[in-house]
Amino acid sequence: MILLRNGKIYDGTGSEPFMGDVLIDGDRIIDVAEHIDADAEIINVSGKSVAPGFIDAHSHNDWFATKNDPLPYFEPFIRQGITSFVTGNCGISAVGFDNDEHLDEMGGGLFNFRDSTGAYGSVGDYLKAIDGNTPCNIAVIVGHCTARAAVGGNHSGKLTEEEEGHMLRLMEDGLREGAAGLSLGLMYEPGMYADLDELRKVAALCVKYGKPLTVHSRALSKISTSYKGLFGRSHLLRAVDELVEISKGTDLKLQISHAIFMGRKSLGDKDEFVRLVNHMRSEGVDVMFDIYNQLRGLSVITVILPVWYQAMPREKRDSAFVRMRLKILAAAATRLLGFGFDDMVVAYIGPGYERFEGKSVHRIAQEEGMGDVDMYLKLCELSGFHGRISLGPCTTPEIISEFEKNPLCLYMTDAWVEDYGIQKPAIYDCFPKFLRDSLLGTGDTLPNTVRRMTGATADRFMLRDRGYLRKGCFADVTVFDEAAVKNGVPDQQRAFGIEKVFINGKLVLDGSELNTDALRSSGRAMNVQ
Repeated sequence: MILLRNGKIYDGTGSEPFMGDVLIDGDRIIDVAEHIDADAEIINVSGKSVAPGFIDAHSHNDWFATKNDPLPYFEPFIRQGITSFVTGNCGISAVGFDNDEHLDEMGGGLFNFRDSTGAYGSVGDYLKAIDGNTPCNIAVIVGHCTARAAVGGNHSGKLTEEEEGHMLRLMEDGLREGAAGLSLGLMYEPGMYADLDELRKVAALCVKYGKPLTVHSRALSKISTSYKGLFGRSHLLRAVDELVEISKGTDLKLQISHAIFMGRKSLGDKDEFVRLVNHMRSEGVDVMFDIYNQLRGLSVITVILPVWYQAMPREKRDSAFVRMRLKILAAAATRLLGFGFDDMVVAYIGPGYERFEGKSVHRIAQEEGMGDVDMYLKLCELSGFHGRISLGPCTTPEIISEFEKNPLCLYMTDAWVEDYGIQKPAIYDCFPKFLRDSLLGTGDTLPNTVRRMTGATADRFMLRDRGYLRKGCFADVTVFDEAAVKNGVPDQQRAFGIEKVFINGKLVLDGSELNTDALRSSGRAMNVQ
């Protein structure tokens, strides 16, 4: 047994902390009280704060939990106190298929099954494969893009009745086998081609099983390539209107992923976004949203390409007329968005193109003597349409501060470790930033902040016996130093203020030292039934 002695305990409920002890036996918490006497190994945490292990509410680490060596992909998250992940978001999951015909089309250009122990299409097989074989706890959501690709690839047409039935069966099978919900990625192939009728059927499955539907909306900016017309109602708000439509008349658990506002002109949509969320709740929809604590986003390089362009055969894409149409749209969008090619920074193109990394598309175009649109399309082609770009601004410190205090908001990273290129900063210190905001007075109270990254997320995704420091719960524990967090310097490619991390009772991080032996088997599959 292990006894954490004399810590400042935040139990995950949002209640005020108290000084006390936590007793761990095996993988469970045996007791939490002001004072515990037990024959146990005593770890003195006097002067430190003790919280449930942090839960990342929006992750893509299902793609990395099955790697032959998964630890490098989880290490930076563990160092920021994260012990569990809700994965399979944005419609792009590592589960939800029953054949390998379209495996190469299932990662959305961001992920793949290389260097893995296998590709496990069913949720049951996946959870069995990772249980005790990966560093952290994993809950998996079934992605609509993955299931749709499994039955029809990335073609842009409407699914046949047989194909749609097949897709829905794959998703429902996942829910039965322990998936934490379903996800939509309406800016990614082939999810972008789904109409409202198809989306309503996906949502109905979530209602049937009482599990969340997480959604990467069709547009995250005032102007996008997803809707026609450059004027009128903001495309970002039209995308939320679409969520209003598919959830209308239901008690759907709707989780709007990464509440961001891409481009300076899109920031003004924040108030209407909040109004729409509140309206849906007043109509009985159980809607919430989540945020990361950074000002820029990272995505596949094709994320801003129009749907009509991506659906074109290759020979038509190269026509002068198509190029001119793209240039006109890009010029207009730049003015209307307050966002342009100088705001798009290359994170990765491919081997031999490292010279482009960290540079904006506009700067690269100048260096190469090309126009911005032509350079952008060339970068897409050089990367095989699988490159990555950093985009911003997608929020402001003021919006983050406001959302941190909104009771409908959860915290997440939406980050993953890349083998090459520039990393997304959230892999290092996103959760310590939330704690730091609280301690500096710009975020929510510290009890509420801890709750949003622990108990509230566990409740939302029905992660049984996770997210709380109480008798009978799994012993996922994060110990942090409030002074070190408050005085920490963000964005230095390292975490700050995190002292110890336990995953299922195993001490996996002690100071700066990782217990690599324990981390080979410390993580569990979180089966949601």
